[in-house]
Amino acid sequence: MSRRLHLSLLIAGLLVLVCSAGTLAFGGNRIVAEEAAYVGPAAPQCVPSTIDRSAVLPGTHLAVSPLPDSLDASPRTQISLLGAPAHEISDVQVGGSYTGKHYGRLEAYSQGDGASFVPDQPFVPGETVTVRGRLAVGRGSEPFAFHFTISRPNPLQYHQPSREPAGGSGEVQHFVSAPSLQPPAISITTHTPQESPGDVFTAPYSGPGGDGPMIFNSAGQLIWFHPLPFGIQATNFEVQQYEGKPALTWWQGYIPPQGFGQGEVMIYNDAYQQVARIAAGNGYKADLHEFHIDADDTAVLTVMNPIHCDLTAVGGPQDGSVTDSLYQEIDLRTHLVRREWTSLDHVALSESYSSPIHSSTEWPYDFFHMNSIDVQSDGEVLLSARNTWALYELNGQTGQIVARAGGRHSTIKMGDGTLTAYQHDAVALTNGMISVFDNGGVPMVHQQSRGIVVSLDAQTGSETLVGQYVHPTALKAGSQGDVQEQANGNFFLGWGAEPWFSEFTSSGQLVFDGRMPNVDESYRTFRFPWNATPAAPPSIAARTSKSGQVTVYASWNGATEVASWRVLAGASPHALKAVASAAGGGFETAIPTPAAAYVQVQALSPAGAVLGTSPAIKS
Repeated sequence: MSRRLHLSLLIAGLLVLVCSAGTLAFGGNRIVAEEAAYVGPAAPQCVPSTIDRSAVLPGTHLAVSPLPDSLDASPRTQISLLGAPAHEISDVQVGGSYTGKHYGRLEAYSQGDGASFVPDQPFVPGETVTVRGRLAVGRGSEPFAFHFTISRPNPLQYHQPSREPAGGSGEVQHFVSAPSLQPPAISITTHTPQESPGDVFTAPYSGPGGDGPMIFNSAGQLIWFHPLPFGIQATNFEVQQYEGKPALTWWQGYIPPQGFGQGEVMIYNDAYQQVARIAAGNGYKADLHEFHIDADDTAVLTVMNPIHCDLTAVGGPQDGSVTDSLYQEIDLRTHLVRREWTSLDHVALSESYSSPIHSSTEWPYDFFHMNSIDVQSDGEVLLSARNTWALYELNGQTGQIVARAGGRHSTIKMGDGTLTAYQHDAVALTNGMISVFDNGGVPMVHQQSRGIVVSLDAQTGSETLVGQYVHPTALKAGSQGDVQEQANGNFFLGWGAEPWFSEFTSSGQLVFDGRMPNVDESYRTFRFPWNATPAAPPSIAARTSKSGQVTVYASWNGATEVASWRVLAGASPHALKAVASAAGGGFETAIPTPAAAYVQVQALSPAGAVLGTSPAIKS
C-alpha cells in the first residue's frame, strides 16, 4: 500500500450541520486573553488568490515560510528558509512596502539544513514583504525571490476568570503532609489483569480541586500532582523523549472561551525539575492542542491566530475575523521556526461545518480548528481539523494537501462506520492503520462519542472500520479526547469533556475504567510506564492525639520506587534514631510513632536503601 494513502482517513460530509462559533467553546469556566479587541476599518482579505500552493520556490529545493503570496503572516515573523545549508544561502534582503528595508541576521538551524532571517524590527500590518536572496548552485549561485502580506491581528478581549466549584464530599483529595496538593478524587470502576502496565497521565481542569498535571496508578492512587496558579491550566500531559531521556511535557497557559490556548510548553525531567520552556515562534503563543518532540531535536506545536478578515465571500461580516490554525516546526536548540503551515493558505473557508454568519471580532470564525499533528518517518504529515470534519495528509516538503479523508471534499471513499464529526487526535499506528477520537458533536451528529481504528485499501482508496471503542454509558464528549495505542495492543481513551478514562482490548473489551468528579475534564489522558525519584525531599507532618499518641505522615510527591518508610526520632534534630517503620501504600502513609521532640522520615527502596530523607520537624 502507498504510504500516502495510508495516512489518509475518515470522516465525511454526512449530515451538513452548522453551528455558531460560540457553540464551539472549549467547555467549562474559562479565563481569557490579553488585549482589548481591535477596532478599525473594514477587514482586509486574508485568503490568497491561489489556495494550497507549494512552499518550495520554483527551480530550487528551498521551502519557505511565510508561504509565498500568503496574506496571513505575523508582524513579528521570521523568514524560514529550509532545504539547504545556511552557508549556501546568501545576500538575503528583506523589505516592507511601508517600512522599507529591514535589517536582521541569518541564523542557521542546528540540523544543518537551513536558516531563518530574523528581522531586527517587526513588520507593519497590511504591508507586503519582499524577500530576495541567492542560493548556491554548483560553483555559482542563483537568485530567488518571493513576497507575502502581513495580517492585521485581532487580539481577544480579556475576561476575568471565575472560581471553579469547591467540590462535594469525597471529590477532592487532601493530605496532612502535603496540604498544598488538592487534586480531584479518582474513582476506578473497572480494573482487570488485561489492562496494560503503566500509570495514568492527565491534566484536570474546570472541576473541584486544583488544576494541573497529574499522575496516578491503576488503583487510582496519586503519584504526582503539580498544582498551577489560579487562572493557569494545563493540557496534553505526557511522557516523551527529550535529549535522549524520558521527560514530562505539557502545555500550560490561559484558555479563552473561544476554545484554544495561549501559553507555552513545559519540559520536566524524571526528577521533576524544569529543563526547558518552549514558546511558539513568530510572536505567537503556543496553543494547547499539540506538542510533539521528534528525534532530530525538533518539535511541532499548534498555534491559533485570530486575524481580521473580510468574510463576505462565505456569508460572514465584512469587518470580520477568522481564527487561522497553524503549526510550527521548532528547532529545540535554537528555538528558530523551521517551517510554518497555516490553514488559510491551504484550505478554503467554505470547507467548514461551522458558520461564519454570527462570527465577530470577539468570536472569530473558527473554520478549521487544528487539533492534532502526526509527523511520519517519511516526512509526511497527518492533520486533524475539528471543524471541517476532515483529516489531511500533507507533503512534508511542499506543505500541499495530498489527500483528504472526510469532510466536504474527501478524496477517500469512506466505508460503513468510518464517518466522524468534530474529531480529535488522528494518529498513524505502528501497523499503518489510523486511530481517531470521534467526538460526534457538538451539536451531536452521532449518538455517542467513540474511538475508532481504520485501515485503507490502497487498491480502491477506501476506508474500512477495523475497531470501535464505546463507553458503556454512551458518553457524549463535545470536545477534546484521545486514543492511545498500547504496547500490548490495547487502546487507552481519554474522554475529553467527559470525566472518564478507559482502556479496551483491540477487540473492544473494556478492561480498565475510571473517572474524575462530574465537572472535571482533561484535554487528553494517557497511560505510560514511568519511574521517577524527585529531586525535592519527602514531606513530613506529625499530629499528636489527646491521649499523647504521635502519628507521623509521610509522602513524596512523584516518587515511584518507595517500598517502605522509616521514622527517626529524638530529643534534637541532630540526635535521631530509628523508632518505627511502615510499608508504603498510597500517596501518604500514616505511621504511629513513640513520642519525641523531633521526627524525620526516610523513604526506602525494596532493597532497604535510603532513597530520600525529609527535614526533621518538631512533633
